[in-house]
Amino acid sequence: MIRRQITRWTNWMDNNKLQTIIMVPFTLIGVCAIMILAFGLYVRFTNTAKEMVTEKNIQIMEQTNQAMNNYLKEMMQVSDSVYYHILKQEDVSNADVGESIELLYNANQDKVVNIALFDMKGKVVYGVPSSTAKKNSSPRKEEWYLDAASNIENLHFSLPYVQNIFDTPDASYRWVVSLSRYVELEHEGKVEDGILLVDMNFSGIEQILKNVNLGSLAYLYLMDQNGEIIYHPRQQLLYSGLAKEDNRHIKDFEDGGYVVEFQGEQRLNTVKTVGYTGWKLVAVVPMEEVVSSYQDLRYYILILSICLIIVLIWVSTVVSEKLTVPIERLEDSVESLEAGNLETEIAISGSEEIRHLGKSVQSMVNQMKRLMEEIVMEQELKRRTEFEALETQINPHFLYNTLDSIVWMIENGKNEGAVKMVTSLARLFRISIRGKSIVPVRDELAHAEYYLAIQNVRYKNKFAYFVEAAEDVKDYATVKLILQPMIENSINHGMAHMEKDDGGEIIVRAYIDKDNLIMEVEDNGCGMTPERISQVLNSGEYVRSKAGGIGVGNVNERIRLHFGKEYGVEIISEPDEGTIMRMRMPIQKTEKKEGGRRV
Repeated sequence: MIRRQITRWTNWMDNNKLQTIIMVPFTLIGVCAIMILAFGLYVRFTNTAKEMVTEKNIQIMEQTNQAMNNYLKEMMQVSDSVYYHILKQEDVSNADVGESIELLYNANQDKVVNIALFDMKGKVVYGVPSSTAKKNSSPRKEEWYLDAASNIENLHFSLPYVQNIFDTPDASYRWVVSLSRYVELEHEGKVEDGILLVDMNFSGIEQILKNVNLGSLAYLYLMDQNGEIIYHPRQQLLYSGLAKEDNRHIKDFEDGGYVVEFQGEQRLNTVKTVGYTGWKLVAVVPMEEVVSSYQDLRYYILILSICLIIVLIWVSTVVSEKLTVPIERLEDSVESLEAGNLETEIAISGSEEIRHLGKSVQSMVNQMKRLMEEIVMEQELKRRTEFEALETQINPHFLYNTLDSIVWMIENGKNEGAVKMVTSLARLFRISIRGKSIVPVRDELAHAEYYLAIQNVRYKNKFAYFVEAAEDVKDYATVKLILQPMIENSINHGMAHMEKDDGGEIIVRAYIDKDNLIMEVEDNGCGMTPERISQVLNSGEYVRSKAGGIGVGNVNERIRLHFGKEYGVEIISEPDEGTIMRMRMPIQKTEKKEGGRRV
């Protein structure tokens, strides 16, 4: 058996790293020592802590019990004063009885909610602040009434409840604890039986118990001799069934401290009986807090553990530092590279083998940087080439047709129209031949307006056109030559087949929508079917207009190449309802050149 264990130990040492071989034995020795020491102290620690907390709780509960007794005694004194100093001295038909009871109520109204006197039929003989019972109320069925009537020798305290048998001036109902007793009344010279009720404000009891501080996790609750909860800090949760308490079990315990398991938790319960009532105060302290409250042993164990850990760390560090630190530094460098930081300086230190590995990693990183720079340059060149190719897809047919129209106007003596077309054409091409792909919205709108002016003359004013844009929008940046293909599409497919009097319109807009720049071309032409919209937007080819312009697909591709796939062209159209060609781009300000002109 021993030889087999030695063989396993030898195999384990052969199959593990040197750092593991050094660290594991020292760690096991330290853990075993700590566990043995902790176990020996834990028994003493728990017992001592429980005794101290129990003694402390008993002292606190003695004080709380004294406060409760004083509060209940004051209520009993109020009841005794009404009975012995007022009812025993005067006939209840005498008006002085009511005044005396009212004076007594006013002197104690911070603690007393109601003082009422009932006959044996349940009728209110006198009451303050209200002497009128509700019509549908039945005092004789109340628990406090039945207790007093059935046991005439004692005072009776009820459980907390909402007193609602009186018609109060403010129609409010308050939580009370009723103190009731059997009394003998002198009424018009005759001795009659009755019930005296003193309703104590439950908030007085609640305030006494709330002010008790047993610890962060500990709490105190009050129950009667039958185990019914009178006060609990989680009373609403108990009533709603969201929380539970071990009161039915604890009600049979004598005064003292008990460790009880409830819902899988060890708790220290301290019980104290309240005089006069038979109620029981129960302090609940989780054993976790009992243990944490005993600080000196915790510190002792902590200091001992720290000392052992320091010894283990020092020994293992001295032995393994030479081997492990260079590898850890190299590992940190590689993790930084994996995170995408190619500027990481590779740690090259340690033994010859580790230094050689670090140099190899450094060489690999340098080669990766060169390859990535080449790829970035190639992609940038490709992107520029694509932009240039797309922007140069301007078919010369438009120029030829415009020049033919100018010649025809000159030959027919329409010199004014010819001058207008030549001027618009010159301005149109002056804007379109600028080298930059990104231009101000102002220039793109001007280009569109010149193009519309030329086409309006060519088509003999078959349509009216409008350009709408706020001045602040005109300073934003847009891709060049994106409105002309949309206008060309509206003219060829929307306006070409309309008569002069049909009211054809083309509206060019530029505006801001949230964080986007929107440019639109809207016409009231024949519209497009959903199939045609899908063909125009989803075709992999550059869709051209009838006259051979750049095309909608071209514009969509150029916007996406420049700003990303989330931007581009959207077509809103229905047959015979017109078309809106909407281009969406991010908001960007154009830069200013010298002289203040935006580009």
